[in-house]
Amino acid sequence: MSSNYTGLAGYAHDQPAKAGVLLVNLGTPEAPTAAKLRPYLAQFLGDPRIIELPRWLWKLILHGVILRIRPKRSAHAYARIWTEQGSPLRTGSEALMRALQAEISARRPGPIKVELAMRYGEPSVRRQIEKLQREGVRRLLVLPLYPQYSATSTGSVLDAVADTLKALRWPPELRLINDYHDDPAHIEALARSVEAFWAERGRGDKLLLSFHGIPERYLRAGDPYFCQCHATARLLRERLGLEASQVMTSFQSRVGRERWLHPYTDETVKQLAKDGIGKLDVISPGFAVDCLETLEEIAMQNREFFLEAGGSDLRYIPALNDSPDQVKALADLVVSHTQGWPEFAPDYDAEAARARQLAAKARADAMHGRTG
Repeated sequence: MSSNYTGLAGYAHDQPAKAGVLLVNLGTPEAPTAAKLRPYLAQFLGDPRIIELPRWLWKLILHGVILRIRPKRSAHAYARIWTEQGSPLRTGSEALMRALQAEISARRPGPIKVELAMRYGEPSVRRQIEKLQREGVRRLLVLPLYPQYSATSTGSVLDAVADTLKALRWPPELRLINDYHDDPAHIEALARSVEAFWAERGRGDKLLLSFHGIPERYLRAGDPYFCQCHATARLLRERLGLEASQVMTSFQSRVGRERWLHPYTDETVKQLAKDGIGKLDVISPGFAVDCLETLEEIAMQNREFFLEAGGSDLRYIPALNDSPDQVKALADLVVSHTQGWPEFAPDYDAEAARARQLAAKARADAMHGRTG
């Protein structure tokens, strides 16, 4: 008889229990080509969390129009930022994962595994959770790399995690970090990155904080993203000691004809140039790792808009990526959200844990009449 649930064949009583931390980022195509962009965009734009329209209508638009046109355009944009190592988002996220693993291992003696998944594309959330289960992870913390919560981002990660867990015969204990938009260590990391940039290159005439946009109707429906973006902006401004007139907040990456969160970044940079702003510094605090939206849309496309409108220079301040400040801030989050889990105890005793596992195996063997 076939089973509706996946699991491990048998249960190893002497397998050490581990804790896992799963970082989740948006995702990336495998290559900057239209052929590779098409299935990636189909998965991304086909997610009902991203586009909240009647499914029948959106499928007609998506497959009848968008997937015939957008893959080629997106491939051109990706080609502008692609490196010898591949997608900047993929390689940057992997570097962050490795750095976080090293930081947590240095802080806690227990068996803790850090992995990375992509919401769209590979490695998928399902693949990585099943991998962690095979490696003995019985307690799992999911950390979406989205500082501000939105149903279109963190909410979609929750969907993917839930879809995976409900198919497992023995799901791990689960905790999730919903957002960290106002976390003091995160705000400090952002501020230090701005200060380091200014120390090296001087300060521009104005600082623009550009967040990814979402349709405005999502805000009216109860999505907290807009408010959390402004909270991050306010806390960062206060930490930098800037006046309200020295900082602006805008929203980028809109698509379609409906109204998205205002003001729009592209319109903002053009207007600032016309208003006499010569040097404009731009940071995107909604992105943990540099990607298409920061490297191509801000550092290239919007820089061109700014220069064409009369500005002298638009300087993009890089995402936190795998900087020590971001790694420390995320490690602090992980430790605070895993209190009570034995693998995260500062006094975790590996020998005692191993002894308990061997004793459990001996009892299981005796129960089943096994001698070795």
